[in-house]
Amino acid sequence: MTLLEVTDLNVTFHTADGAVRAVRGVSFGVEAGRTLGIVGESGSGKTVLTQTLLGLTPGADVSGQAVFEGTDLLGLDDNQLRAVRGARISVIFQDPLTSLHPLYRVGWQITEMIRAHDRSVSKREATERAVDLLRRVGIPRPEQRVNDYPHQFSGGMRQRAMIAMALSLSPQLIIADEPTTALDATVQAQIIDLLLHLQQDSGTALILITHDLGVVADIADDVMVMYAGRAAEKAPKRDIFYSPHHPYTKGLLESIPSSSAAGSRLRPIPGSPPSLINLPSGCKFHPRCGYVLDRCLTEEPGLRPVSQDGYHSSACWLPLQAAGLGKQAEELRAETVREGRGEAAAEVFDAEIAGAEGSVAG
Repeated sequence: MTLLEVTDLNVTFHTADGAVRAVRGVSFGVEAGRTLGIVGESGSGKTVLTQTLLGLTPGADVSGQAVFEGTDLLGLDDNQLRAVRGARISVIFQDPLTSLHPLYRVGWQITEMIRAHDRSVSKREATERAVDLLRRVGIPRPEQRVNDYPHQFSGGMRQRAMIAMALSLSPQLIIADEPTTALDATVQAQIIDLLLHLQQDSGTALILITHDLGVVADIADDVMVMYAGRAAEKAPKRDIFYSPHHPYTKGLLESIPSSSAAGSRLRPIPGSPPSLINLPSGCKFHPRCGYVLDRCLTEEPGLRPVSQDGYHSSACWLPLQAAGLGKQAEELRAETVREGRGEAAAEVFDAEIAGAEGSVAG
């Protein structure tokens, strides 16, 4: 069952330099109990996308729909959104030190959140629940630490406290915005394991925003890759890692350091993300793409299915993988060579064709 269905979401900020089109026509769904990983470079629109759902982008022009349990979040007023935030949809922000108030004890902040949504809970009951939540997320000696201030917690413990706060009212959906960015590798692994186990125990849906494809590999069920405010590719996790279609997705995967490739050079994506005020024509990735066709310069592709089951879609003009490969692919390959990009680019098409033919044959 789809818990959240976002359709054609657009978010624009008007500045002195021009209109910043932060999110452009993004659609996706999240099912109960599943995890959607949203990945992409800084400035791709990941955070703005999710914050808009909860009314946290004041001053923006917003259009589209975001239906959560039958209610369009974008049509709610401030009071109605306050009833949703925390109780039904919780957020774990990137930097817990700036998310937690430095002048109030950690336990008091959790207690206050519980009582803000449910005044029938006494202070004593809320405090007991806060202690239990801190214990549940692995804070040692929670009966004592509940009275500590945020600066007395380590970075990993602060993030655990934020997770405890997010879980305090048993929300149906948790949005985790870069929850492990500022943590060392060991603590990152602990936080990811914690999120995974808590989700399995409670059946909560999770939207995970991250730069780290390793984190996505650990926890996500489905993945949406964003570029320049738009979805470049959407697919189940396995398809993203084993049969990516969009050149940007491939570039992200190839730029990950790997122990199996020790001594070899990384392959970074050339260039920089475009300005959201002055976007290039056609496909927004074409200035950085090694496989550009004439069509890419003038027409921006929309998401189209690239698998037989329709769950894998890509916003790219590269050859189709499921049908029409033969003649279309040969013509496209010939066009690639004619346009002077040489055999290197043509080999990519050969690989695409071989992979698609194998999947069809299977």
